[in-house]
Amino acid sequence: MSMQPSIPPQRPLPGIQHVLAVASGKGGVGKSTVAANLALALATRGQRVGLMDADIFGPSVPMMMGLGLVDPQTTPFPVEKYGLKLMSMGFLPDANRGVLFRGPMVAKYVTLFLTQIDWGSLDVLVIDMPPGTGDAQLSLCQTVIVSGAVIVTTPQEVSLIDARKALNMFGEMRVPVLGTIENMSYFQGDDGKRYEIFRHGGGKKLAEETGVSYLGELPIDPRVAECGDLGEPIVRRYPDAPISKSYLELAKALWDRLQRSPSPEVLPQVEL
Repeated sequence: MSMQPSIPPQRPLPGIQHVLAVASGKGGVGKSTVAANLALALATRGQRVGLMDADIFGPSVPMMMGLGLVDPQTTPFPVEKYGLKLMSMGFLPDANRGVLFRGPMVAKYVTLFLTQIDWGSLDVLVIDMPPGTGDAQLSLCQTVIVSGAVIVTTPQEVSLIDARKALNMFGEMRVPVLGTIENMSYFQGDDGKRYEIFRHGGGKKLAEETGVSYLGELPIDPRVAECGDLGEPIVRRYPDAPISKSYLELAKALWDRLQRSPSPEVLPQVEL
């Protein structure tokens, strides 16, 4: 008998063409920044996009989008800003009190955000996953059909070790991994030279070792942190910046892969 939990039947979300998970094995790799800017890049290209913050303990979407607590009596969920539909634990009063939840409560909120929020018609719902391979990831994969996942890593080996765990988890949960993204890949100075501060090539190495696509690299740009603090991601604030153009290229590559995905159908329960 398998000691692993079974995956219950998964269903597509009504009105949503694709669900895209942006994940990493560890914190500190800029995954939330990638998710927010990727969502905006997809919207810039004309897709109807939602961004769901699945990090119940450490939500980032409100700050990145220049938002705070929301009164659901006057502002219905999802919140709309910059052309995106947004949902996060950070919009709720519990976020300011410090969230002390056990695993089942994490699963509850992730499922609630997915199934009880009226997302309307979307081409893609981007899910900003928390680091690791825990309750939020399991709840997502056990509740709805995920069209694909992207794994964000930085060049260092310590990041790659955990990224492999995330990639393997999605494989076990029958979620296609669309590819890897190497964030903070290099810095280009005013002298025009390229400086590989955190080494280079880790994202490509991970892709080659695991047989998935390498989607590309994102450079270090100090304005990324500035934009996050100001609540206006760099793709919107500095659309002509090299990193913003990289995001638009990534968005095109991911959308092309999603369009080649089969139409969502109810998947039967299987034992892991």
